[in-house]
Amino acid sequence: MGLLGFVALIIIWFGNIGIWQQVHVHGREACNVYKGEWVYDASYPPYNSSQCPFLIKEFNCQNNGRPDKLYLKFRWQPTSCNLPRFNGRDFLRRFRGKKIMFVGDSLSSNQWQSLTCLLYTSVPQAKYTLKRIGGLSTLTFPAHGVSIMFSRNAYLVDIVKANQGRVLKLDSVVESGQLWKEADVLIFDTWHWWLHTGRKQPWDYVEDAKITLKDMNRMVAYEKALMTWARWVNLNVDPTKTKVFFQGVSPDHMNSRDWADSTAKTCRGEMQPMSSIPGRLHPAQVVLEKVLQSVTKPVHLLDITYSSQLRKDGHPEAFFSYGGHRGTDCTHWCLPGVPDTWNQLLYTALIQS
Repeated sequence: MGLLGFVALIIIWFGNIGIWQQVHVHGREACNVYKGEWVYDASYPPYNSSQCPFLIKEFNCQNNGRPDKLYLKFRWQPTSCNLPRFNGRDFLRRFRGKKIMFVGDSLSSNQWQSLTCLLYTSVPQAKYTLKRIGGLSTLTFPAHGVSIMFSRNAYLVDIVKANQGRVLKLDSVVESGQLWKEADVLIFDTWHWWLHTGRKQPWDYVEDAKITLKDMNRMVAYEKALMTWARWVNLNVDPTKTKVFFQGVSPDHMNSRDWADSTAKTCRGEMQPMSSIPGRLHPAQVVLEKVLQSVTKPVHLLDITYSSQLRKDGHPEAFFSYGGHRGTDCTHWCLPGVPDTWNQLLYTALIQS
């Protein structure tokens, strides 16, 4: 096999912009691992929820009483290649002495929880420490020297206290960025909190270019914050030391019209994936991809949107519990479940790079 056969990633350049798009898997020609279908696999799931001692209640659908188990049995199958199976022992060996940090909202926490379960169940006898300090959670495997971290930061940009109240600063990552510099692998995420209003939003004002406003168009604010994040990456990331990923937009299934079903109202009661979805891109994904074209450092778009859009069956739906309250959750994902595939895709990108 010639030199090209050993190339791990194809980097498609938009001017000076490098967004990793395609992967060579198992020595084959490059394929888009983000396009494919969900197939039944009797060997799934990759772990049992009872085997993961730190899986939080909100994502533990089986423990919360979900009676069906078919949603646990689907594996992502790319159209033109096969993904390597997630290998936790190999992951820990490759990243000995490294810090891997997820930064974002509860969907980022969903993926962090998945990775911690995948790793722990691969070395169930290994000692570990789990620390939660403020918005930072850190799972460490001392024997392997690997730390898996989650920094809760729903907007990526700073929220500061001021005389007029809590201010969302669209042009600042001063407080957040210092922590990010500690990581060897960064996986970012933001979207869903930009839609929150009223008492659900954790800020009172938004600041844009030193101008303080009561509110503004949320999609515009989202793009401005992403541009601030992009500038931080351009100025602070050394690609020889730090790998950067963006999780992409995790879709919800609150409205059945999104999957052309006139009978259902939400994801509640859904038990199987869809085979296809309407061809339109998620509007937040359009903004994200636009911003990524302004990044001059390599950033891998972990493009989980399409595969996740197909999984209307994968949410906690009625089997959601938070603070003792029940509801219908069509935003987060059951574990085991869809985020395990996100981490399989992350693992594929990491071992091929």
